[in-house]
Amino acid sequence: MDPRCSGEFLANYKKQSTVLGIIIARGGSKGLPRKNVLALAGKPLIAYTIEAALQARKIDRLIVSTDDVEIAEVSRQYGAEVPFMRPAELAGDDATVFPVLKHAMAWLQDHHGYVADYVLLLQATSPLRRPDDIDGSIAVAEREEADSLISVYPIVHPDGIIRLTEDGRIHDFDNQARQITRRQNVSPAYMINGAIYLMKWSLLLESDSFIGERTYVYAMSAERSLDIDTASELHLADLILRDENCNGRE
Repeated sequence: MDPRCSGEFLANYKKQSTVLGIIIARGGSKGLPRKNVLALAGKPLIAYTIEAALQARKIDRLIVSTDDVEIAEVSRQYGAEVPFMRPAELAGDDATVFPVLKHAMAWLQDHHGYVADYVLLLQATSPLRRPDDIDGSIAVAEREEADSLISVYPIVHPDGIIRLTEDGRIHDFDNQARQITRRQNVSPAYMINGAIYLMKWSLLLESDSFIGERTYVYAMSAERSLDIDTASELHLADLILRDENCNGRE
């Protein structure tokens, strides 16, 4: 008998989830104009997220939601689907993430009959995120049967933060010094890095938050968590990627 038909195998078998990857990238960017297609170590910024997503094994389908013709062309050039152009009302400065995601989900369901188990939001401004980060985060969600998952990176524990008075003096120094000495005895602290947001399709339709009762995290290194919002951050990412290209990525 085929061992895959055994009761033990069937009891332990879990179907791999289907995952829709969505990269959101509008043309208008105030802080760093045209940032999604700015050159970074020889490629447009958005290309790094597209390539990482396409190399990941656990993404079923990858689309880009954009209102911008150039971003659409670059995205297709690097292998992503751009099945529609985002409406102008979802691409302004006041546009938020959830209406954009729900528009993409509704479009795919209406036009392609497509529904996935999870929706994976990948922001184009996280170029150092790797394929194994994507696969690893999805694996955690599958293992824990998570409703949602967000990526984080470790930070200095809040007990080590120095607070100041209005005139610039350290506030309550003695108490803060005692807290700092106990830092190694406290649990780690983390910050959301914006690289990975994952949520069940069915729950995302009804929610405007990635944080719920069964939200898990996937920890990434601080270096891979770099989020590009300024010219100096773009320059830093360029240095890191060029160094990796010269020395070979680990």
